[in-house]
Amino acid sequence: MVPAIIAQVVVPRLANWCAVYTSDNSGPLRLVYLWHADEARIDGLREQLAEMDIDAADTRVTSTIHLPDSQVLAVPLTARGRGLGMMCLGRPDRFPDEVIQFAEDIGRRAALAMDNARLYAQQAAANRALQRSLLPPNEPEVPGLDYGVIYEPAGEANEVGGDFYDLFKAGDDSWRFAIGDVCGTGPEAAAVTGLARHTLRLLAREGYGVAAVLGRLNQAILEEGERARFLTLLHGDITPVPDGLEVRLVSAGHPEALRLRASGKVEAVTTPQSLLGVFHEVMFEADTIHLDPGDVLLAVTDGVTERRSGGRLLDDDGGLAKLLAECAGLSARAVAERIRRGAADFASEPSADDLAIVVLRAR
Repeated sequence: MVPAIIAQVVVPRLANWCAVYTSDNSGPLRLVYLWHADEARIDGLREQLAEMDIDAADTRVTSTIHLPDSQVLAVPLTARGRGLGMMCLGRPDRFPDEVIQFAEDIGRRAALAMDNARLYAQQAAANRALQRSLLPPNEPEVPGLDYGVIYEPAGEANEVGGDFYDLFKAGDDSWRFAIGDVCGTGPEAAAVTGLARHTLRLLAREGYGVAAVLGRLNQAILEEGERARFLTLLHGDITPVPDGLEVRLVSAGHPEALRLRASGKVEAVTTPQSLLGVFHEVMFEADTIHLDPGDVLLAVTDGVTERRSGGRLLDDDGGLAKLLAECAGLSARAVAERIRRGAADFASEPSADDLAIVVLRAR
């Protein structure tokens, strides 16, 4: 967009035409935008420029190049000591000194805008890569389980940290799931997110129960010192049994998990306990529930329960339970999508918070 804006600014005020070249990692200059006051002449000008040796121009200082019917002013695009490309202006007569000064000032401003855009894009790409590294590498097949997961980070750059989920095999006949929310965003929150997910997997595979895992994770977070962040977490294990699924789970300061019976009845199934990263001396106890075939267990982060419309939250007066009650008979994926859509439709403005939804349904 910046090259296009450059051309619209200088043509026809300073020149008859403008060509903007950029380079990647000090590579050859590449024409990225061309504009002429007479649009009918753009194709012919493009052919002329293709024959011009633009790489011979000095990219450090403003210089002139001659074409058959134009004098060309080549202005370097330099920002933070790095050459980004070249802005070429063409007109039939010579460029007055004041026009050259204007062109150089525009070149400096344009180069800074281009460099800012590149830095932003690099940061956004790094954030997305880090976010992906904090999500499960794969989702396992669990006998007797139909599951659905939705994860939507908030913000254009999808800043890392925030919400996370996991579903993984912990033993021969046992699987674990987790859904959590780290206080804050950015690298500090991402560090706690990574610590939590890897600690859960490691201790689960060492045979620690869900309550013991949370106790050890709490200590690990507190040992981070000033880098520590509060964390709400729902962690459970899933064991297939002949008549459905047995689930043991602990809710550490997390929004309560809900069970939807095949009959349409909805009930909370977790006991609220201390969130992680606050108290050293805290003991966790697991709740045990049974999912008959067709029963659904729903776990969400506060991006769902605290979705705000004016002075109301989605979960006021049991709003989440009412949404879930409408999902009897649906697949796990359909339930997750129905909850996501309900949260999105609750308010007209986009959500400013991450959102994670985990749905477990006994087949």
